[in-house]
Amino acid sequence: MVKPTERRVGYGVALGYGVTDLFGGGAFAVIGTWLLFFYTTYCGLSVIEAGSIFAIARVIDALLSPIMGYITDNFGNTWLGRKFGRRRFFLLLSSPLMFLYSLLWLTDMGYWYYLGTYLSIELLSAMVLVPWETLAAEMTNRYEERSRLSGVRMICSQLGGFLAVSVPGVIMHFTGKDNPFTYTLTGLIFSCVFCIAVFITWYTTWEAKDVQQEASFKVDNQRIGGLLNHLKYLVLDLFSSFRIRTFRLHIIIYIFSFTAMDVFGSVFTYYVVYCLSQDASAVSGWLSIAAFASVPGTYGFMLLLNRLNITPSAALRLSYGCIFIVLAFLLTVYLTKTQVPTLLFSAVFILLGAARSGLYYIPWNIYSFIPDIDEMVTQQRREGIFAGVMVLTRKSTVAIAIMIVGLVLQESGFVKGNGAQPESALGAIIGLMIFATAALLAVSFFTTYRFKLTRETHKLLLKEIARRKLGGDYRDCDARTRVVIKQLTGYEYDQVWGGSASRRAEGTARLSAAK
Repeated sequence: MVKPTERRVGYGVALGYGVTDLFGGGAFAVIGTWLLFFYTTYCGLSVIEAGSIFAIARVIDALLSPIMGYITDNFGNTWLGRKFGRRRFFLLLSSPLMFLYSLLWLTDMGYWYYLGTYLSIELLSAMVLVPWETLAAEMTNRYEERSRLSGVRMICSQLGGFLAVSVPGVIMHFTGKDNPFTYTLTGLIFSCVFCIAVFITWYTTWEAKDVQQEASFKVDNQRIGGLLNHLKYLVLDLFSSFRIRTFRLHIIIYIFSFTAMDVFGSVFTYYVVYCLSQDASAVSGWLSIAAFASVPGTYGFMLLLNRLNITPSAALRLSYGCIFIVLAFLLTVYLTKTQVPTLLFSAVFILLGAARSGLYYIPWNIYSFIPDIDEMVTQQRREGIFAGVMVLTRKSTVAIAIMIVGLVLQESGFVKGNGAQPESALGAIIGLMIFATAALLAVSFFTTYRFKLTRETHKLLLKEIARRKLGGDYRDCDARTRVVIKQLTGYEYDQVWGGSASRRAEGTARLSAAK
């Protein structure tokens, strides 16, 4: 997929691609907001039983994402994959299955029913989101078009989160807040939305096979075999992904910054209620302001990357810098006990929402360029395994972060339900929300200085891949390109494209495109 394709990605195509994140951003936002309450209030489950469903699903889901990534990377070796596409086949299959989501919201069905339906949604999520996330890298190799796809996708995700909060509230006005049918109807409405969204994405997108000649696809006979053979290559692919220098740096930036926002979000309510002694309703108002600001904020970062040609590293530092300012403001308010005007607080959370949109958008934009760098090493397109690793690491770290926050609060003497907390608990809240968040962001901030992927370096990379695919000699590569290849891959030029790095990254010496 190295030659620029004839098909272009305008905003219409980008919207068709991005609407699937109504499912990614909306489905689990509804679950996170309402499902535990629904289980314990209307389904006869105890808190322990309901919690066990989420815990079991978390473990299984951590395994599903990389497995699904491996499957989609290698599905082209099957007849179905060659006929319908190794990625989009799963979108077409999953569209009608979206109505499984409505089955979550039936009452009085028993523990095993609820466990089974929730696990089916986790499986459906992996079937949709992992292959879908790879499409941005498959549909185009143009920097600005991939940025457009990622940006519109994030806007749709934020819209999905907004619908998750607002739609149940609207329905409650008609059905009553104590009526379980409210949740059943909510599930059915979202099932219809998700079904249509995934079908639109299937209809409006394409993948590499659609813009390459069929002859360029070869069945990988070494990856056709029994379960043990597939497990071997799954493990090899997982570990080999971390041999790519840019991906290692990307994971550090991604995990530390996203975890910082997890810690901030999990403690912010405690900060408002106990440190500022304000009503919990203020939390919803300020976070709603931040969520509203994130939509134009995402578009603003798209313009920075595409129109002003700001590097991803510089844009991330801008985002982190604004969040540091917000943290300093919140710390100052606590220490000085200042009564801050509502207008000023609103302005601060507009800044937070806009800055946070860059923090979320840019790493997923960067992801779409990682497979190009990997191709320079392995001569393969492995979008799926990188998407799987990102989802796996993200879901693992968010669970660990929330657990650590809970342990710190418990050890600090925090008393659940009290109107006032001891000084030790207040100190823990400030320490987590301000200093832990800032420390995690600082790791990402300084890592960006080592991150060398830009529009210019990506163009040089694509030119070199195209040259080598046309049979170009490795000795004809210019000095500037050799430096860029090393900065991006972490390997000397002579080690990539069939060299020693290629064989180690693939876990086998079968690559034959020798220098």
